[in-house]
Amino acid sequence: MPTPTTGNPMRIAMWSGPRNISTAMMRSWGNRADTSVCDEPLYAHYLRETGLDHPGAAEVIEHHEDDWRAVVDWLLGPVPGGRAIFYQKHMAHHLLPTIDRGWLDGVTNVFLIREPREMLTSLARVLKEPRIEDTGLPQQAEIFERVRERTGTIPPVVDARDVLDDPKGVLSKLCDVLGVPFDEAMLSWPPGPRETDGIWAKHWYDGVEQSTGFQPYRPKPDEVPPRLRGVLERGDEFYRLLHEHRIRP
Repeated sequence: MPTPTTGNPMRIAMWSGPRNISTAMMRSWGNRADTSVCDEPLYAHYLRETGLDHPGAAEVIEHHEDDWRAVVDWLLGPVPGGRAIFYQKHMAHHLLPTIDRGWLDGVTNVFLIREPREMLTSLARVLKEPRIEDTGLPQQAEIFERVRERTGTIPPVVDARDVLDDPKGVLSKLCDVLGVPFDEAMLSWPPGPRETDGIWAKHWYDGVEQSTGFQPYRPKPDEVPPRLRGVLERGDEFYRLLHEHRIRP
């Protein structure tokens, strides 16, 4: 595993699903002086290939690189700003089946998960009929198993609730696993937008732009609609596979 101490940059690919704390985690890492971040670099390719009607889809495709090969070359190329760490915020479902997986060997793969019921009830407000593929959970499980098979080790997994309950505890342990020093700057950040945010930020990032740190966990009492129970059951299976390996605070 490359580390900043060896002179090689560390490229952290953080694989998340939607309606998670992924943007707050990007803020956390982006507040480190030694880290550059990028925001969902495969999103434009995903939208071009799927034709999904996401907010501002045409603008996303026009403004961002929509060829996955060019994106991968950039992710594996010189780190922006020449920094020691390149934190890459990814949505797992953006890794379409047609994208070659070989480049995953050039990054340190980490997984950010969220309890499926809470994620799915939130996602259903945005997508009328979310499929299991839209949750990112099957893709997270696929990448996790690939990394485990190829490296013989368990890749790092963090659960959003654990982070919100104990940000310092979980992030410091994650840093230990990654072989980088923990930085107190990861626990708070200035409000407002960032130049590294995707152009879709205006549709999705209002809450994060107002934030200055991780908000305490609050349970969601919402129930999953009956029509989505099958998606929830399958999601729970993938979630449990990953959850048992999570970094505990």
